[in-house]
Amino acid sequence: MGCFGGDVVISSAFGDVLTMSIVNALTVDVEDYFHVSALADSIGRDTWATREPRVAGNIHKLLAIFEKFDARATFFVLGWVAEHYPHLVREIAQHGHEIACHGLSHRLVYDQPREEFYEETRRAKQLLEDLTGSAVLGYRAASYSIVRRSLWALDILVDLGFSYDSSIFPVRHDRYGIPDAERWPHRLSTPGGKVIVEWPLSTVQVLGLKIPVSGGGYFRILPFWLTRWGLKSINREERPFIFYLHPWEIDPEQPRVSTSWLSRYRHYTNLDKSEHRLQVLLREFRFSTAREGLTQLGLLSDHYA
Repeated sequence: MGCFGGDVVISSAFGDVLTMSIVNALTVDVEDYFHVSALADSIGRDTWATREPRVAGNIHKLLAIFEKFDARATFFVLGWVAEHYPHLVREIAQHGHEIACHGLSHRLVYDQPREEFYEETRRAKQLLEDLTGSAVLGYRAASYSIVRRSLWALDILVDLGFSYDSSIFPVRHDRYGIPDAERWPHRLSTPGGKVIVEWPLSTVQVLGLKIPVSGGGYFRILPFWLTRWGLKSINREERPFIFYLHPWEIDPEQPRVSTSWLSRYRHYTNLDKSEHRLQVLLREFRFSTAREGLTQLGLLSDHYA
């Protein structure tokens, strides 16, 4: 399918040499524009139910695009969305995509008491499993908010039955990131001595600097050639990458919110270019679910594939 998806010989996280076609993970953080953390100062949670909903229409557009390119994805669904649009969760699963968890209320992990995080995450996971009838193995924190001071959340994820996490961004950022974190999928020891599989968000190293090329605002704001070059470089290292986007990122017609200049820049820049860029990537790279990619690497049991 993709010109960068040929058979290669790679080493798994355990040193085994395997011959395989690289499976890059395509992921969607399922939330609406009014859930975004960068806009939280301008949009009160008590107004969410009164805002113009756009997530369902944007998800339907993404499902059609993915079908066009025969790509499967992991949808990290926000519990709030699942509660309000249960049919949407079922529809995503019926199209053959993986359902994973994006928490319940889009609160930043490091702003939550541990008891609240446990209860919200338990509730969101149970809701998604009830809707699909399948185990939910993957988790991604709101705004990648598992950082050094919130690594305790990984122990809770293990306790709740999650097999893998994709919340750690190995970059330096004002809201998230663990700059010296491992860049590749691996088994991670939690603070409590447990083990969870981690797929960090993808970066490339240039002159000693880690440049994020994994999607989201970086996909829209950075030059498109940089993203394509970075992702191609990762595959040339015989490694899979993980790519993410939000449904609102292919929606240039969404309502504009009055907020700070920085939040406007991060949220609205190049919304009109995202869909075309996404289709170029889907044409050029091989994508599937995070679960399939981790299974292929030997990090998850094929019982879950």
